[in-house]
Amino acid sequence: MTEVKRYYRKQVDFFRLLNKIKLWPSRTGVLHGIRSIKEKGKYAELTTHCNQTFTVVNSRKSRAARWLRNKWMTGTCKACKIPSWKLEKYSTTMFTQHYGSELKEKRE
Repeated sequence: MTEVKRYYRKQVDFFRLLNKIKLWPSRTGVLHGIRSIKEKGKYAELTTHCNQTFTVVNSRKSRAARWLRNKWMTGTCKACKIPSWKLEKYSTTMFTQHYGSELKEKRE
């Protein structure tokens, strides 16, 4: 099976990127799986699979956004039990400035 690379723009809306990837890097570098995202204006409340809750600001230049784009992590959360296929899919995802999906809303 060949690796399929996914390309996303670097400066996409942060909440749309979180909704697509469903992963969250904590401040210690541990990668958590996201169960739900509740947007509240420029803030959002994330709930992980290990029942931790984070309040997040919609910022493209935030620590978490940079860590997701650059794939900086020390490990994965044992309680979240992120499947290996999801980690493989995330590892093949590329973030470029001038090429890739902008994750825009689809109009019907």
